[in-house]
Amino acid sequence: MRVLSRILLKLLWIAVVFLGITVVSFWVIHLAPGTPTDLQTTMNPTVTPEARARLEKLYGLDQPIHVQYGRWIARLATFDFGQSVSGDNRPVWDKIEERLPLTFGMNVASLILTLLLAVPIGVLSAWKQNGPFDRSMTVLVFIGFAMPGFWLALLLMLALGIHWPVLPISGITSLDFPHLSFWGKVADLARHLALPIFIYTFGSLAGLSRFMRASMLEVLRQDYIMTARAKGLPERTVIFRHALRNALMPVITILGLSVPGLIGGSVIIESIFALPGLGQLFYQAVMARDYPLIMGSLVLGAVLTLAGNLLADLGYGLADPRARRSGGEAA
Repeated sequence: MRVLSRILLKLLWIAVVFLGITVVSFWVIHLAPGTPTDLQTTMNPTVTPEARARLEKLYGLDQPIHVQYGRWIARLATFDFGQSVSGDNRPVWDKIEERLPLTFGMNVASLILTLLLAVPIGVLSAWKQNGPFDRSMTVLVFIGFAMPGFWLALLLMLALGIHWPVLPISGITSLDFPHLSFWGKVADLARHLALPIFIYTFGSLAGLSRFMRASMLEVLRQDYIMTARAKGLPERTVIFRHALRNALMPVITILGLSVPGLIGGSVIIESIFALPGLGQLFYQAVMARDYPLIMGSLVLGAVLTLAGNLLADLGYGLADPRARRSGGEAA
């Protein structure tokens, strides 16, 4: 019963936080100058004030902001994100859904690659502290921290797309993509997405490997590690069986907070490589003052942020049994 009460309290708190996020987001986007009707009327000298008023009434912009929010949240309760008010007037979720696989797939691939590379780099850097490997990785991560993603993207496009044209630099498929075999299509997609995924991975690798190194160094100074070594356990057993599990705690937190990035995408990188992802869609929605589409993207990000926090809590319990015991006692 206590565990059930704790779960219900957690879900209630998540609902309150989510509601607060939507209120603030809805209010802030309406503070920005311009409205959806401006792009349709400002550059048209024949539009009359009456026509502008009809458009505002059609989109519900003639109502006070609290009334607009009430109508929007009522539709959201039925999983209706509304209609886009820019251009095609398609349902918001349809526009998000068609771009979700690309952004989600690229960021999942980047996250997996980052994790597979950053954890070993951090562990080995802490294990061989101040050695040649640690020093070389320190230089690499400082380069990763200092190098802007858009600048690296332009350099790689210039080097690998123009001077040595080995990889495509725009789009996600070639012109002959429909005529390729299954494995040919896979290879074509991989070639088009290689550069964006590399840039995502390189930018994330620096921070995560540093966190892993710092956490590992802190764990290696603990008394139980000294005890394990005093018992004569092999150094690999001490590092990978006793120290690594506890050193993963901060990394789990970072991974939980990385969940929103799986759909957030990167506006700059997607724009540079002409990738039709969610980042580019969100940028277009902001520039068009497409309130329903902006709110749809923000809601999706808020849900994943809260889900990431829950996954981090679950990860704590899996990585450290003490977290499970303390959670049960607190409940």
